Amino acid sequence: MQGEGERRIGGISVTNLSEAELLGGFAAIIEELRSRGLCRTNNNPVAGYSEWLVSNRLGLRLNENSNTGCDAFDDAGGKYEIKARRVTPTNPSLQMSVIRGLDLRHFDFLIGVILEADFSIRYAAKLPHDLVAAHSVYRQHVNGHILRLTKRIVSLPEATDITDLLR
Repeated sequence: MQGEGERRIGGISVTNLSEAELLGGFAAIIEELRSRGLCRTNNNPVAGYSEWLVSNRLGLRLNENSNTGCDAFDDAGGKYEIKARRVTPTNPSLQMSVIRGLDLRHFDFLIGVILEADFSIRYAAKLPHDLVAAHSVYRQHVNGHILRLTKRIVSLPEATDITDLLR
């Protein structure tokens, strides 16, 4: 039985592990996710997992890593940027990561995914470039546009709710 405040991975309690054991376990988990193709780098898995999930469920081809503004393509040549945010009790923000070069139209559609703390899908949407441009704000200090993926934006007529497709 799991005690108050105890955190488990499968049948293993991680609550009493040392900091070194936790970080080593994190590194091993990230490497395993990468080896299974769920992430393409050893960085935070939110972006990599979301790119993998979206490309698989929407039948997209992933672009090479580190390409500004275009993560994937469809069979018709459509360009997609994939952004995700994992919300937690300590950080409920719906702000997507910075969108650079928005005026250069690197993408035709932005796929936005809001993940729960456990990586399950809260909601997701396919947004045309013009909708993203209309609802994002330029921030000079990050040299890019910021979009908060709210339920209101997902419910706009130009948006396509793809939540069920990703679940």
